Amino acid sequence: MANVFAFAEARGGELRKVAHEAVTAARQLADATGGGEVHVLLVGPEGIAATADSLGAHGADVVHVCEHAGFTHANPEAASALAAELLKRTGARAGVFPASSQGRDIAPRVAAKLGVGLVSDVTEVSVQGDAILAKHPAYTGKVVATLAISGTPALVAVRPNVFTPKPAPRTVRVEREQPVGDPSASRVVVKETKTGSRAKLDLSEAPVIVSGGRGLKAAENFKLVEDLAQAFGNAAVGATRAVTDDGWRPHSDQIGQTGRVVSPDLYVAVGISGAIQHLAGMRTSRTIVAINKDKEAPIFKIADYGIVGDVFEIVPALTAAVQAARNRKA
Repeated sequence: MANVFAFAEARGGELRKVAHEAVTAARQLADATGGGEVHVLLVGPEGIAATADSLGAHGADVVHVCEHAGFTHANPEAASALAAELLKRTGARAGVFPASSQGRDIAPRVAAKLGVGLVSDVTEVSVQGDAILAKHPAYTGKVVATLAISGTPALVAVRPNVFTPKPAPRTVRVEREQPVGDPSASRVVVKETKTGSRAKLDLSEAPVIVSGGRGLKAAENFKLVEDLAQAFGNAAVGATRAVTDDGWRPHSDQIGQTGRVVSPDLYVAVGISGAIQHLAGMRTSRTIVAINKDKEAPIFKIADYGIVGDVFEIVPALTAAVQAARNRKA
């Protein structure tokens, strides 16, 4: 039996979906190595411990909670120091982090502190003999490499929306932890957090993403994409790099090799030709629907469903149909 470590990401005092995904992957590895314990690190402001039972419901045996005002906002320096210390103390065979913006900041720091390697953007984990196997898309998603990690601990950062959180109820044990050093002494201090007038659904957690490209012709036409996303009710809006470079959308909406990597249940590509850099960020989506007037657009090669036609005619009709379907279910 071998213990496995997981980092539970939280924001604003609440767990994020990727926290449960990381614990699910850790439980999978622990069971594959003979049923060891899953130790989870949870950091945040006072009161974050109340979410520990939720982690136990997804397979955590022990939740190490560190409540400190210095963890009110993301604090990669302090979080990575505590994560590295716990990995050593628990003798974990592997450590699982989310490949989210926060996880991508923390995991490499932990790897550097421990002097071990890290495989990021992992879509599948398993055990073969003494090695941890991790599947990782390479060459902009053209191939999937299977990497054998023989070192200990084997660190992986799992792609959001790939490891579906699964119920695995455990009698969770909560252990209080003290931070390593002073979290308030971080070199980066968040003074204020501002959000838009309407809270946006995070791209990494959205089950449905509607993305727009240059085929929309102008920034104001992105309202078609926004309306379709609103019709679904649980959708986020994404964009290609060309669109964000032109200032039509904020760079936080960019999906692709140099932007966000997503794997939603449904990805709707509106006016997107399908440059390889964009495909690298969304090709693992469970279902892909492409709408483009060019029947030779590369996006159709990976789409599950394709509609060849004018987005200015098709998208409003699709929006009306989605809204009507939702109204019938209401």
